[in-house]
Amino acid sequence: MSRPLEPTIHTDFSHRMDYSGYLHLDRVLSAQEPLSKPEHHDEMLFIIQHQTSELWMKLVIHELTAAIKSIQDDQLSPCFKILARVKHVQRMLFEQWAVLETLTPTEYSQFRDVLGNSSGFQSHQYRMIEFLMGNKESSSVSVFKHQPEIHAQLSKVLQEPSLYEHFLIYLHRHGHAIPKEVIERDFSENHESNDEVIAVFKNIYDNPHDNWDAYEMAEKLVDIEEQFTLWRVRHMLTVERIIGMKTGTGGSSGVMFLRKAVGIRLFPELWAVRTEIGR
Repeated sequence: MSRPLEPTIHTDFSHRMDYSGYLHLDRVLSAQEPLSKPEHHDEMLFIIQHQTSELWMKLVIHELTAAIKSIQDDQLSPCFKILARVKHVQRMLFEQWAVLETLTPTEYSQFRDVLGNSSGFQSHQYRMIEFLMGNKESSSVSVFKHQPEIHAQLSKVLQEPSLYEHFLIYLHRHGHAIPKEVIERDFSENHESNDEVIAVFKNIYDNPHDNWDAYEMAEKLVDIEEQFTLWRVRHMLTVERIIGMKTGTGGSSGVMFLRKAVGIRLFPELWAVRTEIGR
């Protein structure tokens, strides 16, 4: 069965924007430049895997920034869709590891040396996401000192409240008993679990109909932290599957370094409160 071209379909793009022009595909599709000589077949996979991850991370940053603005404007409802979208993007990032896992240790070892000291640890967008979600590590900013603009952006976000801390500030602003020492502090340091904050969330979870927006926001935050943790676990396992316990190209201990991140809790009270609900 044939499908004739419909007469209304545009075919002359000599003086108008087309699909490729809108997406700047000339730039996007020319950005894959394998360095192995002769070019190893699987290096293209490795490059595209990481480039597409960076594009998805750009969207996550875009969405988390919008969520923070909504919280600052006392509007939690728009965050629900935003964070639901972030969750789905995180799921895409998680699933991408399955593609990279088709790369065998033998294949990767044949072009790994062309990476030099480049490493995912040097992804400024990943670091930005960590800072926006509350995993603050000031020493990691030094990796970007050779890129002044990026270094300045990360330094700024490091000093500012994270998404979760903006939510805690919102709750304080709306009469919940969030202690001042939680919301008036050095935000470049990681947030530590606070019993009074747990009590606030216990009240919210025990009385969801009286606190529906806060209740829904809390669950959306748990969604994205769970997905972030799953991404970390899959990353760690993929690395171990491909390079075993070798040192990372960026100088880290590799799998052992990644393993330490798996247990990090970004929104600790939202996990701790689950033990208290119903008591």
